[in-house]
Formats: sequence, C-alpha cells, structure tokens
Amino acid sequence: MAITTAQSPFRTDPLTGLRIDLTAATLVKVNAVLAVVFLLVGGTAGLLVALTRWPAVHLLPADLFYMALTVHGIVALMVWIIFFEIAVLYFVPTALLSCRLAAPKMAWTQVALMTIGAAITAVAILQGDSSVMMTSYVPMNAAPHFYLGLILFAVGALIGCGVFWGTLVIAKEEKTYEGSLPLTVYGCMVATVIAVFTIASGAIILIPTFLWSLGLIKSIDPMMYRVIWWAFGHSSQQINVTAHITIWYTVAGLAFGAKPMSEKVSRTAFLLYILFLQFGSVHHLLSDPGLSSAWKIFNTSYMMYLAVLASLIHGLTVPGSIEVAQRRNGLNNGLFEWLRKCPWGNPVFSSTILSIIIFGFIGGITGVVMSVEQVNMIIHNTIYVPGHFHGTVAGGTTLAFMGLTYYLIPVLFQRQVIMKPLAALQPWLFGGGMSVFALAIMGAGTLGVPRRHWDITFAGQALGYEWPGLTQMFMAVGEIGGVIAVVGGALFCLIVVGSILMGEPVPADAKNIVAPPADAGGHKEIGAGGFEAPGTFVLAMVLFVTLVLYYFVNFKYLATLWTLT
Repeated sequence: MAITTAQSPFRTDPLTGLRIDLTAATLVKVNAVLAVVFLLVGGTAGLLVALTRWPAVHLLPADLFYMALTVHGIVALMVWIIFFEIAVLYFVPTALLSCRLAAPKMAWTQVALMTIGAAITAVAILQGDSSVMMTSYVPMNAAPHFYLGLILFAVGALIGCGVFWGTLVIAKEEKTYEGSLPLTVYGCMVATVIAVFTIASGAIILIPTFLWSLGLIKSIDPMMYRVIWWAFGHSSQQINVTAHITIWYTVAGLAFGAKPMSEKVSRTAFLLYILFLQFGSVHHLLSDPGLSSAWKIFNTSYMMYLAVLASLIHGLTVPGSIEVAQRRNGLNNGLFEWLRKCPWGNPVFSSTILSIIIFGFIGGITGVVMSVEQVNMIIHNTIYVPGHFHGTVAGGTTLAFMGLTYYLIPVLFQRQVIMKPLAALQPWLFGGGMSVFALAIMGAGTLGVPRRHWDITFAGQALGYEWPGLTQMFMAVGEIGGVIAVVGGALFCLIVVGSILMGEPVPADAKNIVAPPADAGGHKEIGAGGFEAPGTFVLAMVLFVTLVLYYFVNFKYLATLWTLT
C-alpha cells in the first residue's frame, strides 16, 4: 500500500510492517542489482584465476592471467561490495527510522559516478595495459584512465556516505525516532566513518599516481605509496567488517526477535573499530624496509588487538543473542538444542551463521596470527595471504550480504524467492567451497607457494621447481574448492535475478515475517550454570583455544626454520 506525502511517497511493507520510502527503495534496488552484476563479473574472473593457478589445468597464458587477476581483485574486493554497502546505507536508516532519503539527486549522482568509474577502470584493464592487480604498486604504471576510474568510483562512494548522514539529520529533525539510534543504524554510521578515512587515504595516493601516469609528476616513492595505499586497500575491508557485523545483528533481530546481550557493550565494540581497526593495515608492511620494528609491532599488537577485542565481543554477543532468544522461546534443553533447531534450511539464516563461523575461525584467527611480525616472515607474499582474505571478504562479508539479499527480495522487490530448494543449498555450496579453498591454499602458502606468480612451477625456465606432492595436493584441493564456491556464487546470481524477474508477487495478505519478541514464550529462567547463553560460551572457548593452538603451531614451525646453532 503506497502513501503519498508532500515530501516523498511511502508504502507499508506487509511482511515486516516497515514504512519504506519508495525513492530510497528504488535506489536500493539499483545499487543492489549493480552489486550482483559485478559479483558475477568478479566471480567469473576468479574462476579463470583458479583454473590457471591449478597446475594440472593452467588455463590462461600469462598476460590474460594477470588481466583476470586484476579484474577479480578490483571487482570482487571493491566494486560489488561497495555497491551493496551503499544499498544497505540507503535501506537501513529510511526503513528502520521511517524517514525519507536525503538528497535523492545526489544519490543518483553516486550511482552514476560509481558505475562510470567502474566501467572506465574495466576498460583500462581489458585494453591490456593496466594489469597491475588491485594493489597497482608503483613503479608499475597503468593507463591514466585506470586511476581516473577508481577516483570517480571513490567519489561516488563518498557521496553515498553523505546521503546517509543527511538522512540521519532528517530523521532527527523530523523526530521519526526517539532516544539513541538503533544498533543497526549505529553500525552503519560507524561504517561510514571508516569509509571516509578509507576514501581520503585512497585520494591522497591515487590522485598523485594519476598525475604521475599523465607525466605531470616525475615519480612516486614506492615505500610511501605502499604505506598510504594500504590505509585505503586494507581499510576497505574494515568497512566490510563493520557492515557485515551490522547485518549479523540485523538478521538476529529479524529471524529470532533477538536483542543484543548488552547494547552498550556492542556499541562500545563498534567504537573500538573507529579508533583502532585501521591499524591492521600494517600487517601488509611487516616485511617492508624503511619502517622500524617498533612502529610495526606497536601497530599490529597493542593497537590492533583492541580492534580484535571488538570482533571477539561481536562474535560472542550475536550468536549469544540468538541463543538467548531461542531459549526464551522454549528451546532451553542442554547446551545446543537452540542451535540444532535453528532454521538451517533458510538461506537468510544459514548465510549469516556461516558468515560468522568462517569469518571467526578462518579469516579472524589467521588475520591475528599473520599480524605477528615474526610469523609474517613465513607467509608474506605467499598464497596464504589470498587464503586469509577469502576467509574474511568472501566467507565473512559476501555470505552476510547474500543472507540479507534473500531477505530483501520479498521486502523490496515484492517477489518470492524462486527455486527454494536450490536457494537453501546455495549458501552451503558457496561457504563450503570457499572454506576448502581458503584452508587449502593457506596450507600451500605455508609451504612457500608464491602469491601472484602465473606459474608456480616456473616450467620451461632455468630455475624450474618441482613442488612436493603435499603442496600440489593443497593447490588442487584448494582450486577445486574455489570452483565449487564459484558455482555457489553463480547460483546466487541466478536465484536473485530470476526471483526479481520471474518470482511470484508477494500476496497482499502475506504473513508478517518479523520474529516475535524473544520473551514471547514466557520462559524467564533460561541457561545453565549461571550463564544465559552457555552454548555460545562453550563455542567462544573453542574459538579461543583454536586461536592459541594455531598461534603456537606457527611459532613452532618458525622455530624449525630459524634454528639456533
């Protein structure tokens, strides 16, 4: 049902009861569809990379491999994700605060700039002169429009953040909410703060690099470039972390009626991200000369670990809030009845819970360990590094975004999801394949497989090398997992596009899908042993023990390499 006001048309969604600004809904749809299109592009390039890195297949010649690797890195790590994040920034405040979107014309400018920027950079890469990969390290020189496209894309993203803040101002002025911002909106606000830092860092280094590519600046210092670029490149992932954790809280509330175990603690954890999360960027520089060990160790331990503390808090409170909600609704037997009886066949839930598990156990643990300067020497610039960030970006962020997409199809597009059995399977295909891929190639990286080389065997060269059977097995298993993950990603794109184009309309009398409050069952005495969420506490201890063991395994491996005589 649509309601037109003097300022903006709204409709009340029958599934959620949310009052949705139709202008914002259109912009959310456009950004989300562009995101899925670019996910398909990035995934296709990733498939080509995987089939080339797999020694038994070795699909592409060197020039096309590096072209595909550049496309995959930029599109999969930046373009698809930031388009989706902008969609979230427009949906969350307008829907949850029941207010209109600020500056729709500026929002359309954002869409245009990001689309044009991504297209310009893509053209530069496909022309064959800009296969410099996502990092685009100088003195490698790409075509000028490669950098220009990235700059335009970044400006568009910055405009999107401004529209979000303007929407918060409108909500405050028009008094569409009372008290503090809801936690989900607060999380999005934190993401935009980190985004401004990230984009500013990118501008500081990409604008002079663009001028250098035009011949207007004589040179760019490679060490300076790397330091400032990683404040952009790695902090882009920090936006993703904040965004997908916000989605975790959102899905927990929507699916279970769950509330944070302590909203103040969760807000404090988000604040720690603003203050300390960017220091994790330094772990890309731990093997670089020109930077003191004191500076490296201070940033990757004492400072960064405060951000790690924030992630541990979120990793405890999100599943903990689900457990408390489940127990209050009657699933209060034993440690894990609440977990066994979760809706595992619902892709909204399964995508989210797999995101939490993969991000914590694969992306999170390895990120902490590889930030130790001594251990970093073993794995720096090996294929271990892509294994780590596929655990964070693909296993954590992408799965969380997939789960939210399944929720938004009926709410925004007013269509039912098609091929529901395949939709139930899709998160497991993608998450399972990506987990196998990440773990296997981290194993290969630990054994020394290089990160970016087209042919790890150096076949036909004077320094050819025959890798041990275990290493070859890791590479084969990993790339098979990568192919499975690509199939899962392609299936997601098919289901989303098919649902939008061919899905049955949501009936006008559709049942509200928002979960009842977590105390609807009337079960006040919950938990065991003095814990409201004893199952989550046990799982948190498993994560902690895994982290400690993995930490010392790496130091033991380091000791076998650096023997004292």
